[in-house]
Amino acid sequence: MTSHNNLLTDASVASQANSPANSSQQLSKIFNVVLWLSCLINIGVLVFFFPDIPEWNYNNLLIINGFTVLIWATVTFFSALISSYSKNYLIGFRYASRFKLLSFGFTLALMLFVMSNHVALIILSWLLIGFLMSRLIGVDREWAEAREAAKFTLKYFLAGTFFLAAGLGLLAFQLDNYFLKEMITQLDNLPYHIVLIAAICIIIAAIIQSAIYPFHKWLLSAMTSPTPASALMHAGFVNGSGILLALFASLIFVSETHEVLLIIGGLTAIMAQFTKLIQVNVKHKLACSTIAQMGFMIMQCGLGFYNAAVVHLILHGFYKAYLFLSSGEEIKHSAPQESKRILIKPLQAVAVLIFGTIAAIFFSFITGKGTALDSGIFLTLIVAITVGQVTYNIVKEKSLSTGQKIIIPAVLFLLGIGAYGLMYNAVTAIMSDMPYVAQALPLSAVQIIFGIVFLLGFFIMKLGYYRKIPWLYVKLLNDSQPYKKTILTYKSKS
Repeated sequence: MTSHNNLLTDASVASQANSPANSSQQLSKIFNVVLWLSCLINIGVLVFFFPDIPEWNYNNLLIINGFTVLIWATVTFFSALISSYSKNYLIGFRYASRFKLLSFGFTLALMLFVMSNHVALIILSWLLIGFLMSRLIGVDREWAEAREAAKFTLKYFLAGTFFLAAGLGLLAFQLDNYFLKEMITQLDNLPYHIVLIAAICIIIAAIIQSAIYPFHKWLLSAMTSPTPASALMHAGFVNGSGILLALFASLIFVSETHEVLLIIGGLTAIMAQFTKLIQVNVKHKLACSTIAQMGFMIMQCGLGFYNAAVVHLILHGFYKAYLFLSSGEEIKHSAPQESKRILIKPLQAVAVLIFGTIAAIFFSFITGKGTALDSGIFLTLIVAITVGQVTYNIVKEKSLSTGQKIIIPAVLFLLGIGAYGLMYNAVTAIMSDMPYVAQALPLSAVQIIFGIVFLLGFFIMKLGYYRKIPWLYVKLLNDSQPYKKTILTYKSKS
């Protein structure tokens, strides 16, 4: 009888021990089904109604239109992908259920933000997005560094919410209107200094969330989060500034603050690329890469092409989610290597110039950008630089024959730029009812000067000349360090 009771007791203990794992697995299944189903529905709506997606309005508080469905489709796809990945990745992690609940809540908060039309809902959802992300960063409560990272990042997110609330509150008070769709049509009725202050506040809110310099420290300090949380952060959270700026494109135009975005974004892109080259930690490399890509996205907003910024944030989400979710495999199969200095041969330089020029012309043909003397030229320039980089990586590869070095770039660029151009046109069509989201700006002296500075910085970086400037190297190294209490050398009470 005693033996029978002991067996029952052991079974009961085993059942209790397995119950958290079982509940976590059940939670994963539910969330996976909901997220994948939501993603498929959103994609189906986009395809079926394209390009004239109907608008749904609930008491002017919530508005669902083409842009809303586009972002929803993107967000639910990445959330579903990461949820599926974390199902096995987090087995045995005691906070797996909390992680999944926070991730699902973050997805819902971001979806709420995109469809919110009332000032209070916009501010509340933005705050909720930041709060939930900080909880994901510090999901392991027993890890002192994770707790410090959660507190440190939350301060930035609260600051971003404060500036967003200040900018929106100022506009709402001055216009006596609390609905975004009506507010952006009445901006011309406000004094310029009011519009300017509101625009600066909203720009600050945007660049804080995207970890743009000098607000980049929070992203470098958020490496305590599990890999799925990092993927969600880099594929979804930091891209929120592109969504925010697209919603307030009218405000940026009326306040004439595009050049602020151009300079801040461009400088961030170059500096982050510099700092990426001197990192040894794979997550820090990816973080610097994300900061650089966010700089490019902000730069595109500064050129007046918010539609291009939205395309960028979608493609960056695919790219960065893949890199984070495969980072462990990359570390496993790689060994430390000495960085190689770029030495481009004359024939290689000719190939880079030829393919870069062809790519720019092809992009202009598909999208119509870069054919006039306006800010669209910079879009084609970015495409040419990107293609030039890829071309160089191909033509320097010794394992490829001469014929392959000619054919591979042509095929890749034809397919890649063609797909990008079609996606650009599709997103532009979906956002067509949003004012000023695809408005080329006249060329200005600031744009031209900054374009030259940007190119010089790019070549200094790529050719490795920064290694000959010790003070710059040390400055970049110091600026790319995380907050001291979020690294493993920090000791605190658990």
